[in-house]
Amino acid sequence: MYAVESNAMLSVHHSWIANREVEGRAGVRPVVNPATGAAFASASLLDADQAASAIAAARAAFPAWRALSFRERARVLLAARQVVLQRADGIAKLIEQEQGKPAVEAHLVEVFPALETLKHLALHAEDLLAEDPVEAQVLLFAHKDARLRYEPYGVVLAVTPWNYPFGISLSGVATALAAGNTVVLKPAPATTLVGLRIAEVFREAGVPEGVINVVAVDDALAPGLVEDPRVDKIVFTGSPATGRRVMISAAKNLTPVVLELGGKDPAVVCRDADLDRAARGIVWGAFVNAGQTCASVERVYVETAVAEPFLQRVVELTRALRVGDPAAGEVDLGALTLERQRTIVEEHVADAVARGARVLTGGAAMPGPGYFYPPTVLAGVDHTMRVMREETFGPVLPVMPVASLDEAIRLANDSEYGLTASGWTRDPATARRLERELQAGVVTTNDCVYTFGEPTAPWGGFKKSGIGRAHGPAGLREMVQVKYVARDDGAAPMLWWFPYGDELRRLMPSAARALHARSLWARLAHSARLLSFPRFRSRGRLASILRRADRLF
Repeated sequence: MYAVESNAMLSVHHSWIANREVEGRAGVRPVVNPATGAAFASASLLDADQAASAIAAARAAFPAWRALSFRERARVLLAARQVVLQRADGIAKLIEQEQGKPAVEAHLVEVFPALETLKHLALHAEDLLAEDPVEAQVLLFAHKDARLRYEPYGVVLAVTPWNYPFGISLSGVATALAAGNTVVLKPAPATTLVGLRIAEVFREAGVPEGVINVVAVDDALAPGLVEDPRVDKIVFTGSPATGRRVMISAAKNLTPVVLELGGKDPAVVCRDADLDRAARGIVWGAFVNAGQTCASVERVYVETAVAEPFLQRVVELTRALRVGDPAAGEVDLGALTLERQRTIVEEHVADAVARGARVLTGGAAMPGPGYFYPPTVLAGVDHTMRVMREETFGPVLPVMPVASLDEAIRLANDSEYGLTASGWTRDPATARRLERELQAGVVTTNDCVYTFGEPTAPWGGFKKSGIGRAHGPAGLREMVQVKYVARDDGAAPMLWWFPYGDELRRLMPSAARALHARSLWARLAHSARLLSFPRFRSRGRLASILRRADRLF
């Protein structure tokens, strides 16, 4: 049972389908403030038929939304940007209340990236998805006008996480919309209200009915959404375990998926690093959003020569961080969003200590209400410990000295994850080596975590960190299907059309050698021989071939 923050009756919030609030028929779910552990609102839950109606609404809206020009869709995105800008303080406070991060951090890591994404997509989606001309490599096809078209899938189901409920969700929705898709957004249960706020943003921005729908459902209904044959693409952000289930369910209809599944992100601190900068950057990268970031620095490998001063500075900076309820005063870290996530953090720390790790600061859950855990620094760690192998997703920073850069790279890559990694060095050659050898979808030097805030940066990883990309131009391309189109305006039949006959049988060996013989003289001789065949002269599109005759050389 959840406590209630006041004696007043909890306000009830509803799903949005086709720009209308729909009261759920499957009961209500409390909305809990993680800083107090108390419910401050509730959300009505859709039943299976109601949830399916959201997909139907998106399907019905797709043809008209797809038919709009990029500029017409851009107007909606720019209008949404203005709504977010005008409502930024309220959105940040809601994130603080429902998810737990301080409002100032919500502005920094959720609202600001959302604004940048909306602007970037509105201004550049048309160019990024413009038709690409394709020049034929086969000389016999040289006369054809060929292009790649990028066309929307249809209905995109976005299943989004609780750690960045506004930034990740809105960026994913905007990307799908910019490409011409319609969307059904299923926000995480713990941050339902923030997800519903996104529907309100787009409704106020003038999005047509059914183009975006946000559904509050019990997680037991989520497989039904994933398995609905009217869903054309699924974008999921969450844990690897849930990602596997999404992939299995999607396979029933061969629905394509993008999976962003987290990481165990390493930082490599080289002996020539600016240690103060490295310590400051890594402390922020480890503890921003209370460590609940798939790109959080979750393990550090520091060369032994500088390990002691680096660790001293990390501990000093960590002890200065303020932890508490953001509503009660200035803090740097709020509560973890979920009590069960704090339990995982406690288990990882306890396992590390049992195996010989030392707690240099933090290391025990804070007393009182709320799901707080102090920023914790561990020394004496190794890869036998869960904290170095499993995603902790909390404010814990294990630091491991290594004898060399070679060892640091080997250990950094010794993981089933590969989302992001950072290197800290003054040497450009070392930076290039780290960029080349670290196995991750994002590698940064002398900074970390920030790249989701850059709208041109792709987001996704190697190995079990996921499939596909969900941000930047690469993420936009995930929202479209590639279509090859070719046009032939000639009147004569093609060389290879029926009937075959003896002439074609004699012609084809010369055509192959004209294009592929090793000797230039052989290619030229067989090219000349082709002209002796009437069929080639009448059907071979000689003018187009001559314009590209340089390919014979």
